[in-house]
Amino acid sequence: MLRNRWDDARASAAAAADERGEAELADRIRQFQFRDIRPKAASEIRDVADASVLLGHSKEEITERVYRRVGAVAKPSR
Repeated sequence: MLRNRWDDARASAAAAADERGEAELADRIRQFQFRDIRPKAASEIRDVADASVLLGHSKEEITERVYRRVGAVAKPSR
């Protein structure tokens, strides 16, 4: 449902820009994308339990498996 509303709002904004003669702005509006930031939020919180609560998951393993994108931390060579 959110995606449909997003697409409709973006199309409406692009059409309004076209009507005003702002073709470049209309193209930029059409290229704008809606992104899910839950993986970023889950990855930046150090405690998986806190991230799980924030995302509304009943099990921490769901948060860990699906949303956490934390790689290994490397030490500088020099």
